[in-house]
Amino acid sequence: MFFASDNSGPAAPQVMDALAQANDGYAMGYGADALSRDVVARLRALFEAPDAAVYLVPTGTAGNVLALSCLCPPYATIFCSPVAHIHEDECNGPEFYTGGAKLTLVGDSDRMTPDNLRRAIAAEETRGVHGPKRGPVSITQVTERGNVYTLAELRALSDVAREFGLPVHLDGARFANACAKLGCSPADMTWKAGVDVAVFGGTKNGCLGVEAVLFFDARQAEGFEHRRKRGAHLFSKHRYLAAQMDAYLRDDLWLDLAQRANARCDALVQGLRGAGIEIENDTHANMVFFRAPRALHRAAMAQGAVYHIWGAEDGPQDEIVTGRLVCDWSQSAEAVTQFVETLRAAR
Repeated sequence: MFFASDNSGPAAPQVMDALAQANDGYAMGYGADALSRDVVARLRALFEAPDAAVYLVPTGTAGNVLALSCLCPPYATIFCSPVAHIHEDECNGPEFYTGGAKLTLVGDSDRMTPDNLRRAIAAEETRGVHGPKRGPVSITQVTERGNVYTLAELRALSDVAREFGLPVHLDGARFANACAKLGCSPADMTWKAGVDVAVFGGTKNGCLGVEAVLFFDARQAEGFEHRRKRGAHLFSKHRYLAAQMDAYLRDDLWLDLAQRANARCDALVQGLRGAGIEIENDTHANMVFFRAPRALHRAAMAQGAVYHIWGAEDGPQDEIVTGRLVCDWSQSAEAVTQFVETLRAAR
C-alpha cells in the first residue's frame, strides 16, 4: 500500500532493457550519438512539431529552470500558481538559473484562472524601473494538488499571456498522466493550446531519470545548450538518457504507463467515495487528495499504508486532515483494494 509518490516506484522493464542495450559498445558523447538524434526526431513527430528545438535533461527541475532561464531575464517575473512546482519544490531553482527573476503568485488555487492571471500581469510594470518586467507564464499540468487543466482552460490562459506578448511554459512532470486523462495528443496540450515550451516528463512515469524540453519556436531556445552545460546538466554519456526516452516513446509506452497509473487512481477514488471518504480535488489523473480524521490516517498507516498527510501526524484524533495518494504505473489492484478496506475497517 505504497502511495507516497510516483517518484518511488520502479522503472519499467522496457526502460531497463533499453539501458542494457545502450551499454553495448561505444558511442559518441554529449548527444552526438545516433540514438540521441533519433530520439529528437521521434519527439518532434510525437508533438507534430518538425522544427522544434528538443533537448534531454536528467531531471524535471533541470527542464523547468533551464527552459525558464531562456524565456525570462533576471529583471523580470514569472507568473505561476501559489502551489506551482517551480514555487514549492525547486529550492529557488528558477530564481537561481534566471539570475534573479522573481515569481509572481497568481490567485489562491492550484489552477490559475484567466481573470486572476490578467489582473496579476496588469499589476506589473506599474512602477517603472522599481518593479520587475513582465515575464513568462508557467503552468503546472498535472497540478500539485492533483487537478488537470482542460484544453480550453490551457488555451484561455495562453490567450491572456498573448494579450501581453508573454511566452507560456508548461511544467509537465506528469505530462503523460494529463494527456491520458484528457484523451488528447501531446500537440493538443502544448503548441496547439498556445504553449511555447513544454517539459515532457518521464521520471515519474517509469523512467529512471529523463525529461525532454521542447521549444516549439526554436529561436526561443537560444542559449539553452550553453545553460545546460554551465548548469552541469549535460550528460557526457548522453546515450543513457536517450535510451530511456527511446524505450518510453516506443509503442507509446509513455501513454500505456500513464493509463495504468490513472486507472488505479480511478479505482482508488471510486473505493474511497464508496467508503464515504471526502475527495478534495475535483479532477484527477494519478493523484488524489482526501480528507479524513487524523485517527483514520494513523490507523491506515499502522496497517502499512504509506502516503503523505498535510499537517502534523500528532494532534486531536478527530481533527480532519488531508492525505495525498499517488499511483504510479506499477501500482497493483490488490493494493488499492487493501487500502480501501483498511479505511473501511478503521472507520
